[in-house]
Amino acid sequence: MTDEALFEVKSFLRSLTHRPGVYRMLDAKHNVIYVGKARDLKKRVSSYFNRAQASTKTAVMMEQVVRVDVTVANTEAEALILEYSLIKRHKPRYNVLLRDDKSYPYIHASTDSRFPRLRFHRGPRRGKGRYFGPYPSTRAVRQTLKELEKLFLIRNCEESFFSNRTRPCLQYQIKRCTAPCVDLISEEQYRKDIDAAIQFLEGKNKSVVDSFVKRMEHAAGSRDYEQAARFRDQISRLKEIEARQLVKRSDHKDLDILGFASNGAMHCVAVMFIRNGSIIGSRDYFPRLPGETDKQKILNAFVAQYYLGRDAPAEIVIELEIDDAELLQQELALRAGHKVAIRCRVRGDRARWLTMAKTNAEQGLSMKAASNATIRRQFAALGEALKLEEPPQRLECFDVSHTSGEATVASCVVFNTAGPMKSDYRRFNLSPAAAGDDYGAMAEALRRRYERIKKGEVPMPDVLFVDGGKGQLAAAMTILDELELDWLSVVAVAKGRARRPGTERLFRPGDDKPLELAADSPALLLIQQIRDEAHRFAITGHRQRRGKARTTSRLEQIAGLGPKKRRELLRQFGGLQGVISAGVDDLVQVRGISRKLAETIYNDLHLENQ
Repeated sequence: MTDEALFEVKSFLRSLTHRPGVYRMLDAKHNVIYVGKARDLKKRVSSYFNRAQASTKTAVMMEQVVRVDVTVANTEAEALILEYSLIKRHKPRYNVLLRDDKSYPYIHASTDSRFPRLRFHRGPRRGKGRYFGPYPSTRAVRQTLKELEKLFLIRNCEESFFSNRTRPCLQYQIKRCTAPCVDLISEEQYRKDIDAAIQFLEGKNKSVVDSFVKRMEHAAGSRDYEQAARFRDQISRLKEIEARQLVKRSDHKDLDILGFASNGAMHCVAVMFIRNGSIIGSRDYFPRLPGETDKQKILNAFVAQYYLGRDAPAEIVIELEIDDAELLQQELALRAGHKVAIRCRVRGDRARWLTMAKTNAEQGLSMKAASNATIRRQFAALGEALKLEEPPQRLECFDVSHTSGEATVASCVVFNTAGPMKSDYRRFNLSPAAAGDDYGAMAEALRRRYERIKKGEVPMPDVLFVDGGKGQLAAAMTILDELELDWLSVVAVAKGRARRPGTERLFRPGDDKPLELAADSPALLLIQQIRDEAHRFAITGHRQRRGKARTTSRLEQIAGLGPKKRRELLRQFGGLQGVISAGVDDLVQVRGISRKLAETIYNDLHLENQ
């Protein structure tokens, strides 16, 4: 198990809280592969690392997990809603039971028909009628529908079934429907029942009871005692039912809630995102303000720098006033195109969310502190494993990615004792001479990088890693010898047996045998981390370059043929193949294409095909 944030299991588990929340499992490519809800985060997440009790599915999943993120919630119900939001957003691979959850479930009332029905609905709400929800789960919707059928005797059958009935179905026999399909109830009476059901869904229980009381009294006055008894039973059931809870939305605004925590040396700002009244997740930020521990100053600097670089939501909630709040509101509103309010004195849901954000900031700070301690231990262990005079402070790793020599890209990633230094990452689009030659590609990338390092334009690393075996190591040493940098510590990281993590072999110049570290060695975990990050960065760049090359039209390479003329050619001939099949006389017929240009187009396209 590797870790992009230098993930160390024991420290991470020790830092977890016993409060409810949601956890997200991430793989080496930063994809969320599993989202779960926990009543007790510490117990639940810890259970995943108990190999003796792990199922086959869990074991397979945990082999891919390199990081676990958590969001602390106030209640398990809040964690449930957040879990659904994150699953809907990320569609994690291992949430098998919920992968078909394209949206929250709703109840739909087809109020546009003569005899409306209530039904389960999931997906776009474009149809006519009323929608109620969203509900936290399918079970909640079906339980609510079941109670509504008992309470209001509303039909639930499909239109095709309803329109072809000649006698009442079983639902009528068990007193779940009034059989409007065979006119056993008038349209007016049925409309009263559906209106009562809608009021019930809107939470207007008192109005529903009052209407049933009136209908019961009217039926009794008309000596329709059977109908009166039905209304009496409905009133009794209404008073006994505990209404199913909807996903509660206090309003439909977009808000950011900012929680803050500090231990004096380190600070954490947790930004909780509320969109359309629902929590969709949170993210922790660690502002670097040396020597600054004043909460107000830190929040003031964070709000200004964070939101001036992006569109702000309608409301930003923080725990105390910040300087120049009014001026900042005006500037953010101007940039976002809508009114922005920065509030600190809040009540109700906002106060509850603010407390939740503070808890997440405290949790994030605890986990960051544990992570930093882990990083220092890993760097120290690496220094011992490589027999360096002192622990390294800066590491670089190179990898090469291509598809059969096409669009070759090399990556360079940089780590220091604070973790990945993404601002120092670099990619190298390599020349055709290196196509398909992994050793030549590695050599070209290293030459371009270390020529700059030798000039002092880029800091020198303490250790250089290259992804590969003896061949990549030899290519690296050849370049370093040319640049008179052969004294640099170089390690080639070769995949082990069956390419399984933990079996890597480390090749170093002058060593007869490869160095093999224990699978749980902190040094090896760090090496796996930087190697995997280099691979991810290289393959991402390769895919981007390859995709760009494959979507670029050959017409773009013809001199004198601008976008308008290219568009007209493609439109006239129905695509590139039509242009290739056309002769010079055909091309001249296109508006804007001269004979000279037509000959250039024809020659360029046909010479390329020869």
